[in-house]
Amino acid sequence: MIETPSLVDQYCHGVLRTELGLGTFEAHLGRTGGPAAPGTTFFDTQTGFAVRRWCPPLLGLEPHCPPARYLARRRELGVLESGRRLLRASGISTYLVDTGLPGDLTGPAEIASAGAADAHEIVRLELLAEQVADTSGSAEALLANLAEAVHGAATTAVAFTSVAGVSRGLAQAAEPPGPGEVRGAAGRWLARRAVGGRLTDPVLLRHLLWVAVASGRPLQLHVGNEDPAGLAEFAASTSGLGTDVVLLHGYPYHRQTAQLTGLFPHVYADLGSVLARTGARAAAVLAELLELAPFGKLLFSSGAQALPELHIVAASVFRGAMSRVLGEWVADGAWSLRDAQRVATMIASGNARRVYRLA
Repeated sequence: MIETPSLVDQYCHGVLRTELGLGTFEAHLGRTGGPAAPGTTFFDTQTGFAVRRWCPPLLGLEPHCPPARYLARRRELGVLESGRRLLRASGISTYLVDTGLPGDLTGPAEIASAGAADAHEIVRLELLAEQVADTSGSAEALLANLAEAVHGAATTAVAFTSVAGVSRGLAQAAEPPGPGEVRGAAGRWLARRAVGGRLTDPVLLRHLLWVAVASGRPLQLHVGNEDPAGLAEFAASTSGLGTDVVLLHGYPYHRQTAQLTGLFPHVYADLGSVLARTGARAAAVLAELLELAPFGKLLFSSGAQALPELHIVAASVFRGAMSRVLGEWVADGAWSLRDAQRVATMIASGNARRVYRLA
């Protein structure tokens, strides 16, 4: 039996502080931006089935109970008590929390208290830039304040993360933009920001990413549904600078993501939504990742947002997949039990503790 007793959740968000009805709860399971197919719900997904398998027993119900019954029990216990029960049963000892999402979500201190764990902040670069822009009166002031804000955040945050960087020009431009380009883009954005413009300019995004690289803190890039192969130039340009790059949410391009970790010493891959979304098929996906990625380059996370149930699902699916895949290799004689246990511990927590310099 492969044991993974302690997990570092290297990328997640806070959980909602409010009670949820069936429709709202279900929407957080889907996270697709659209409704479920007529006559179905987002409980009819690998994630939804995994919630019904792993979470009801933690609230005193039988596995696979109907969603309505589960949510009634959740409301009976209350959002705080049900959250505590779920988070504390996850086996997660440390949460790294992206605080850049809007909504009534708990911060690092709250999730640490609820989960009886440690927690640290991940700073979202786009949000930080927007906050700085709102207090900067000129392009020159914006750029100076932005550099200072990133430097200041690096003293307390464990990492920076960017959502827009990959999809808005990062993959096509491996070098930082020139000073004139940046000043011009900053001026144009300040004019748009006055009427609520979000940060979408590829020049400023590239500049912001390179400012973050200079900080020395790990940089997390949301790959999402983008093929990460285009990141090879950026990875090559940042190699040797002392900043690790962690690729988030690489599914269904997990094999390409794993290949990049083998090509570049500072590039790592996140397992968060890769395993949580695949549910009962997670062992097959994990085996594919282990075919291509060095074992020291894979990091567990839940990628959870809003629902404490998603932490349970990610942790339970990860443990099951790890035990199944490595257990089979041990049973076949391909691996020793000692090596299997060592690799499982690396991916569960050791790699994250090294990358993010956690105690």
